[in-house]
Amino acid sequence: MAGALRGVVALDGPSGTGKTTVARTLATRLNSGYLDTGSMYRIITLAVLRAGVDPADAVAVAALVDRVRIGVGTTPDRPSALLEGEDVGREIRLADVTAAVSAVSSVPRVREVLVAEQRRVIADVIADVGGIVVEGRDIGTVVAPDAELKVYLTASAEIRAARRSAQDSAAGREVTVAAARASVDRRDRLDSTRSTSPLRAAGDAVEVDTSDLSIDQVIVALSELASRRGLLRGAAESAS
Repeated sequence: MAGALRGVVALDGPSGTGKTTVARTLATRLNSGYLDTGSMYRIITLAVLRAGVDPADAVAVAALVDRVRIGVGTTPDRPSALLEGEDVGREIRLADVTAAVSAVSSVPRVREVLVAEQRRVIADVIADVGGIVVEGRDIGTVVAPDAELKVYLTASAEIRAARRSAQDSAAGREVTVAAARASVDRRDRLDSTRSTSPLRAAGDAVEVDTSDLSIDQVIVALSELASRRGLLRGAAESAS
């Protein structure tokens, strides 16, 4: 059955901006597909760690990405992350993967392989349900540069660090706000300075600062943007 959303909403931004929660919630409300591209890089990173490969060894990482089999679910309320058929959704969120994912994702061959797969998934979902919300760090600039709506989420570093600390605590990992801030700053630096697909807002992206907004407020803002772009079918427009 066709969803309310038509086309692609590209949702980019650094960690701690509420990107994943916003993307999943928006996709659920619009009955659309959902793709978390970051989880794909985390799956590859987990494969690298399991294989005993140094994440900084670009040659070895590039060789590995060509032989592993990964998969992701595109239903927002049931996202999945598969490595060789195994559900690794919990493991890819652990600290060792988080620490290594920037190095692995900076390898050009990794990005080449995963961008091609991301574009295939997007095309399949569009053909199936008509629309998809895609989150990541290079969606509007690289993966889906022709997306009908591009959004770049931001938030102050202090807010993002507090959110990350709260997320870790909820997952049973006690991390101070200071440690979370250091991790956020490190990830920002690595993602924004890598030579391949650095983190940046697309020139035609709408920037939304989530520092003082609730998730519902962000969802309303993005739904209104999608409606103004003509991306919502009649039923969604009347309900928004």
